[in-house]
Amino acid sequence: MSLLIRGGKLVLPEGIYESDVLIEDERIKAIGKRIQSELADEVIDATGKLVFPGAVDEHVHMREPGLEYKDDFSHGTMAAALGGVTTVIEMPNTVPPVDSGRTVKDKAELLKNKAHVDFALYGLLSDNSVDRLEEMLNEGAVGFKAFLGPTTGNLPPPSNATIYKALKLSRALGFPIAFHAEDDSLVNYFVNEVKSSGRKDALAHMLSRPPITEEMAVMKIYMMAKDTGGKAHIVHISSKGTLDYLRKAKEEGVRLTGETCPHYLYFDSSHYERYGSYLKVNPPIREAEHREALLKALGDSTIFTIGSDHAPHSIQEKGGGKDIWEVAAGFAGVQTLLPSMVSLALNGTLKLSDIPRLISRNPAKLFGLWPKKGELMPGSDADIAIIDPNKETLVTEEWLITKSPITPFLGMRFKGNVELTILRGEIIAKNGEMEKKNRGSMVRKVTSYTQI
Repeated sequence: MSLLIRGGKLVLPEGIYESDVLIEDERIKAIGKRIQSELADEVIDATGKLVFPGAVDEHVHMREPGLEYKDDFSHGTMAAALGGVTTVIEMPNTVPPVDSGRTVKDKAELLKNKAHVDFALYGLLSDNSVDRLEEMLNEGAVGFKAFLGPTTGNLPPPSNATIYKALKLSRALGFPIAFHAEDDSLVNYFVNEVKSSGRKDALAHMLSRPPITEEMAVMKIYMMAKDTGGKAHIVHISSKGTLDYLRKAKEEGVRLTGETCPHYLYFDSSHYERYGSYLKVNPPIREAEHREALLKALGDSTIFTIGSDHAPHSIQEKGGGKDIWEVAAGFAGVQTLLPSMVSLALNGTLKLSDIPRLISRNPAKLFGLWPKKGELMPGSDADIAIIDPNKETLVTEEWLITKSPITPFLGMRFKGNVELTILRGEIIAKNGEMEKKNRGSMVRKVTSYTQI
């Protein structure tokens, strides 16, 4: 099967180019102007459209196994496909957690017939699993996740000794470690302090996790990464103070990078009154000065990646009640990842060329999947999202495919609309409908070392 995408504007980190794309045997065969249509079985007219490399969402919690009442892998990866995401990297805090070679293998086996896009797996870094990291890598894990603060699954945070040991091994074996950076003891202190004041409103959640809870954890990881030479990646950055550590690390050659998420770029504390419990997430959405600093950090490359932190909960768990302490933190995000970022660019907040760098190339490089994934170049997998910039995307419960269609983006209109999603040369989604299901498969590193 061969496809020719004709007349589109290729959006690459280097710029935007009018070019054709010839696809053959699941891969990109050629890129150039006026490629002969006779070379392809099917021609797609992309005139006036934006042609992106498929997004690589490095941060999804699709809740399987053990938490399928929140979401599951079939619904989650279908949402990914409809949103232009062609590869997802699945987090390990399921039931049971993915913390051994056996659990990596079992999860891969469980998910392989449910995947509508390609997927990779994290292993869990904990005090109990630190001596099993190599066996998880051997079964296909592309990196590890450490939860330094409270999280779904109630996983205890790893000790400093465990983190240090893992970062030393990271340097030797070349894998990245992603950190949920909230200091557990400080979070518990501030939560108890705010609770004791009687606050139960949505804004109380933000007050219970002030910036120092994130920045203390980041400072610790920065120091350990500097001392060990290991590869550390801070996920879902919410605080402007974290950016100082990323800039310092970059200047000093410390292997510390960071990710933020669309919700930290769209919302700030002024939105809590309107959105209430739907806006609860960890770490919290903060004052406008943090949002503005994060937006600026995208353009100057301080922030390395953007992930969705897709983390659905049931309607009962998100709730509409007044007690924010009873509400689960997190919401759906994989389907809105690419549309939300394209809309920021079409509104002039970002450059279009920032998007493939932040959500395709850089995540693929970080986890050793590049250039197989995250790239538009001959030899790469033909993973492509075609977007019509002249249409809009209205986020509704009907449009969202995940089991729990709860997100603060509900009711929002994004500029641009994902028209086609192509996975390894085959159209899997078209105009909001699935065209080909169960096309996804597990992907492993194409290089033994992270490329960052």
